[in-house]
Amino acid sequence: MIDIRKFISELRVQGIEFITGVPDTLLNDFCLNIEESWDKDKHVIAANEGNSIGLAAGYHVSTNTIPFVYMQNSGIGNCVNPLLSLTEKNVYSIPMILLIGWRGEPGIKDHPQHTKQGELTITSLEAMGVQCKVVENDDDKAIEDLKWAVDTARKTSHPVALIARKGVFHKAEKSGFNKDDRYELSREDAIKVVVENVPKNTLFVASTGRSTRELFEVRNILGQSHKHDFLNVGAMGHTSSIALGLAIANKDRLVVCIDGDSSTIMHLGAMTTMGKVSPKNLLHIVLNNGVHESVGGQKSAGQMINLTEIAKNCGYKNTLDSYIAKKQELITTITSFLNIDGPNFIDFHIQKGIRKDMPPLKFSHLKAKNEFMNNILK
Repeated sequence: MIDIRKFISELRVQGIEFITGVPDTLLNDFCLNIEESWDKDKHVIAANEGNSIGLAAGYHVSTNTIPFVYMQNSGIGNCVNPLLSLTEKNVYSIPMILLIGWRGEPGIKDHPQHTKQGELTITSLEAMGVQCKVVENDDDKAIEDLKWAVDTARKTSHPVALIARKGVFHKAEKSGFNKDDRYELSREDAIKVVVENVPKNTLFVASTGRSTRELFEVRNILGQSHKHDFLNVGAMGHTSSIALGLAIANKDRLVVCIDGDSSTIMHLGAMTTMGKVSPKNLLHIVLNNGVHESVGGQKSAGQMINLTEIAKNCGYKNTLDSYIAKKQELITTITSFLNIDGPNFIDFHIQKGIRKDMPPLKFSHLKAKNEFMNNILK
């Protein structure tokens, strides 16, 4: 790993003032260092990557400085519209530097959901006219690449990208619990409570990150089949939309959406669609730890906003007055919601962390999809 403090110091030397982005596994130590060392009013963790591009554009036109935006390559999809219709040289020609974690880099072992995005990362950037360089695990070369990016962004008045390989800006995955006496359950414990207190034929959708991993393990611990579960291992922010599609097509079965706070916030507008369609058979549960846990534990807006009031005003039929944080409250609420039409919503606050011996998620995506579909269509 490069000397991240030296790299961040060079950002200041190069005149970078404003930094925004969405935390990424391959950038987690960079993101954590920025969170600790950068001016609080000049660093914004955004809801999604397109949000970051807009923030950066607004700052640039106010200061004529070069903003810095970080993300995982999966977030490029969220950036396509603002990159092509806002920052593009034939529109407003706005310079910025993108630091992009390269999941699924060809030749590097990674999960299937990253493979195609890894293959197309450089191709997609070049297709949008975004010049890019791959950052190597070398301090001096990384600084040279940063200087190149700043100079090129200034000269072209256009976004440029630095692509970060695995191991350049991060160490290993962090595990273990950050004990918080305000919250009784871990995410794994909360998922187990939900599984044990809904009908056995309930369909589950779990969000990107550790929720999918832990739902899979909970089924193993309980000796249950995985055929009722759709694990949304990619497509962050779209879990509730998948659940809504399932609920529309399976009106005779309960659909439970196990979501995370950062995932929910990423595409918060999906909740308005949920309220508008108003499926009677859907229960949306946000397991809210207030951080981007899977990518380093950077603080999210999850516990700063009132997700319950948002759900209520989006048209969810039944919510509580606020979040809950006790096991018995979760059981009682689920039980009560089983007897009334939804969509229903629970914001359940949990401890941060994952147990150190949690097995990695290993399964065949296509086999799991086919088993899930056969369960529904039989």
